[in-house]
Amino acid sequence: MKNIHCLVFGHDFKVTRNVTYHVKEYACKTCKKQLTTNSNGSLIELTPKFKEINDVLEHIHHKRISKTNRQKIDSKLLVFSH
Repeated sequence: MKNIHCLVFGHDFKVTRNVTYHVKEYACKTCKKQLTTNSNGSLIELTPKFKEINDVLEHIHHKRISKTNRQKIDSKLLVFSH
């Protein structure tokens, strides 16, 4: 019955995970079909291979963000210390 709803009315995709600013994972609220964005920005089916790629991308993204934030804090501390 869930698949019939999606066939008739289309999928109702919601973001389930923000991997980076540009890469996200989506799931249909009705049939639970999962998609992600590829390197071109197109939506593709979320396979185990893409799930693993997204895990690595997310890890790198969080590392880079935390490094940038530390550098900003350090530079502000240098300004205030002089």
